[in-house]
Amino acid sequence: MASMVDRIKDYLRSPKGREHVHRAKSMARDPRTQHKIRQFMDRLRTRRTHH
Repeated sequence: MASMVDRIKDYLRSPKGREHVHRAKSMARDPRTQHKIRQFMDRLRTRRTHH
C-alpha cells in the first residue's frame, strides 16, 4: 500500500495535479490574494493573543 506522501507525489505529477499547482502559484503572485492572506494571518495572530 502506498504511503500518503507517495500518493500526494503521484497526484502532483499527474496532469490535474500540475494544473492545480500552476493555478495556486499564479494566485499566490496576485497582490489581492496576498493582501487577503495577510489579513487572515493577522486575524489568526490577534485571536491567539487574547486566549
